[in-house]
Amino acid sequence: MSAKDAKEPTRRDFIFLATGAMAVVGVASIAWPLVDQMNPDATALALSKIEVDISQIERGQSITVKWRGKPVFIRRRTDEEIQMATRVELDSLPDNNARNYNLSPESNAADANRALDENKEWLVMVGVCTHLGCVPKGQSLGDSKGDFGGWYCPCHGSHYDTAGRIRKGPAAKNLDIPTAEFINQEIIRIG
Repeated sequence: MSAKDAKEPTRRDFIFLATGAMAVVGVASIAWPLVDQMNPDATALALSKIEVDISQIERGQSITVKWRGKPVFIRRRTDEEIQMATRVELDSLPDNNARNYNLSPESNAADANRALDENKEWLVMVGVCTHLGCVPKGQSLGDSKGDFGGWYCPCHGSHYDTAGRIRKGPAAKNLDIPTAEFINQEIIRIG
């Protein structure tokens, strides 16, 4: 093909090109708000991480906070509760998985893999029964702590031990341990 045979762009070619470009811009301007509205709003983003002051919690006390619309149990365990959880034979557990999002998914349900700190004093877990989503009792004084000193779901009779592991009843899984860390000695960040 020679330079003589090359066709000069015409006004019609320019109009087709300009129309196509405007169509792409138009489609993008319509699609962007539809895609953008699927992002979480500011309140959801704010709830994705929370910081909890634990400075006033004494040994043997618990608090419940709300994170992502779910109750989270924070318990400062006593030496007796830690010993009860440590003495449990892992083979006797219905669920031998730690279910701790701070560790690898293959981690076993040993008490050390469920506690947040090296001393095994702090336990942070999602307070939702893994059977049908009820909130187990055992957080408040006077609540039934079940047969294993931890938490008890009266709806269907699931019993959890002092490490939040299922020990008896229809629930098949241990209570989940959310991603959590100490910011300092008084603040825990969840999420």
